[in-house]
Formats: sequence, structure tokens, C-alpha cells
Amino acid sequence: MFFGWEETFDGCDDYLVYGLDKEWLLEHPEARNWTRGEQYRAVRAAGGCVVQAHPFRQHYWIKRVVLSSGCVDGVEAANFGNNERSYDALAMRYARKLGLPAMAGSDIHTVDQVWNGNVFGVYVEEKLKNSADFVRAILEKKITGIKTSKGRCDWHGDESVKIPVELRDGRDRVVRKGWNDFWQGEE
Repeated sequence: MFFGWEETFDGCDDYLVYGLDKEWLLEHPEARNWTRGEQYRAVRAAGGCVVQAHPFRQHYWIKRVVLSSGCVDGVEAANFGNNERSYDALAMRYARKLGLPAMAGSDIHTVDQVWNGNVFGVYVEEKLKNSADFVRAILEKKITGIKTSKGRCDWHGDESVKIPVELRDGRDRVVRKGWNDFWQGEE
């Protein structure tokens, strides 16, 4: 397990930041006011990476799905906490569309989840010794698979999104709205 944190924007989209430490956070209090693009550029400049967490989670408190394709190095495509399998299937499809590594997260909030075997993660070919190794595995696309409580998985399907979708670029500008348009001509 390596240090990292989850950053939320507008109550809609979440990003996992890896490869930086508590001291970096303390040195950058302005981070709480950054856009997705500013966060991405600052994290990458400091040697870290950004993974979009559960991008297709659809619950009553989430107003829209925001896909920041220009501001991520990976996509969390399996998540234990509060995700339906269809959300994960959409995330896997999205990761493949972008050519980014699919990741998995346990979203553990209590030790009972660990005891019940609800531990998610990623497979890599070489043992990771530190967070820099983890960042390198993500950036060099050396994640070979994802593990869920049911073992290795590869989600797929024709699931749909029931709430509005925004696709944003690396400058955090909305470049497309709608899910079906994103896939037009791709399948």
C-alpha cells in the first residue's frame, strides 16, 4: 500500500493522486482551488500521476458524469465501494478507448471489508517497492490486469449512462456532451 489521496471536483468526479507525499500537499495549499487541468499538470511536474476514480458512478448526489480524458493517466475500472458492475464495465470501456491502464480500488473504510475479502488491486509483472514504482507502472502501462474480490476480471458490456455526460480536455474545457457521441464510429 502506498500513500495517495482522492480529490473531488464539483461533487461529480474524483481523482486519485499517486507518487507525491504529505509534505508536497502541505507545500501546495493552493491545490484545493485548482482545476482538473491545473492539478494534473502540477502532479505530473512533481513526478506523480492521476487516475480517475469510478468515473461512471451514478447516484442521486451526482449531477453528471465528467470524463477528463486529458487530465488522467489511468482509469479506475473496478471499485468495491458503492459501484454497480455496469459502472465498472463503462469505466473499462472508457479506459480502453483512451488506451490507458485500467485500475482497481478497494475504497476500504472499515477493517471488516478487508476481513470479508473485499480487497481490489492491480497486477503487475514486477514487485513494486515504493510509490515511484507504482507511478512508473501506471505511466508505462505495465498494469497487466485488475483484481476484485471475485478474482481477476475483465468487464465488458453494452451498459448505458443514465445522467448527463461531459467530456473535458486537458485545459478542463467541455469538448463534448453526451455518451453516445463519444463512441460514434468507434465500435
